[in-house]
Amino acid sequence: MKFKEILEYSLINTENFNITVYNLVATILILIIARILIGIIHKVFKRKIYTNANIEVGQSHSIYQLLKYILWVIAIVLSLETIGIKITFLLAGSAALMVGLGLGLQQVFKDIVSGLFLLFEGNLKLNDVVELEDGEIGKVKAINFRTTKIETRDNIMLVVPNSKFIDGIVINWSHIQKRTRFYVQVGVAYGSNVELVKVILMECVGIHKDISKTPKPFVRFNDFGDSSLNFQIYFWTDRSFEVENIKSDIRFEIDKQFRKNNIQIPFPQRDIHIISQEKV
Repeated sequence: MKFKEILEYSLINTENFNITVYNLVATILILIIARILIGIIHKVFKRKIYTNANIEVGQSHSIYQLLKYILWVIAIVLSLETIGIKITFLLAGSAALMVGLGLGLQQVFKDIVSGLFLLFEGNLKLNDVVELEDGEIGKVKAINFRTTKIETRDNIMLVVPNSKFIDGIVINWSHIQKRTRFYVQVGVAYGSNVELVKVILMECVGIHKDISKTPKPFVRFNDFGDSSLNFQIYFWTDRSFEVENIKSDIRFEIDKQFRKNNIQIPFPQRDIHIISQEKV
């Protein structure tokens, strides 16, 4: 049997289409070429990121994801055409099925469309620190077609539908500025030297290596509480993902310095008055 005859050998022959060895080989080659092209594009983008500091990692990842999806769609369409399945015929013949799937999978389609918006708009990028509506804080590890992977501070990977980022309110701590303001609140007993309290609080944040010197931290005398004088020490840091550990370090130092300077952090207090009545 000649090579040409082998290629023209029919594997599946029906009224609608005829699949030969040539069709099968061509389809496999199309998919392999698509996979190789995607791999090359991925390497090119990684090389550009390493060699060019001006390229933003998250934006580069978004462009790569879009190109990858486009290439796979083209490869699948060409593969179907190669084996004799016409896309127009397929869509027309499955119109009723598509309507049914659309009703059943409308949330999935919503997530996919939301994923396209995320990739195009750039409001969410790789390694951004975000806070979800339920208060969960995490770092963006991957933005996929339907879902986004978020790594929390407990190293738990959350798989979040993309529609959550479009419909809900999401705080992006990395979107405007890398350096973000936070505060630690503390109460001291009435009668404490408030000027000394201010000095100690400033010293406690001033010695921490992860707290920015610019803008300068400041202390706010927040309120006269029921049992304490309430202060807030504000500071800026570009380590927003680890800020809870920074706050913990500051609280340890505040407690240490307050003990040294005999400044008390009071317990909540209530005065109870008991009125007794004489028996008649």
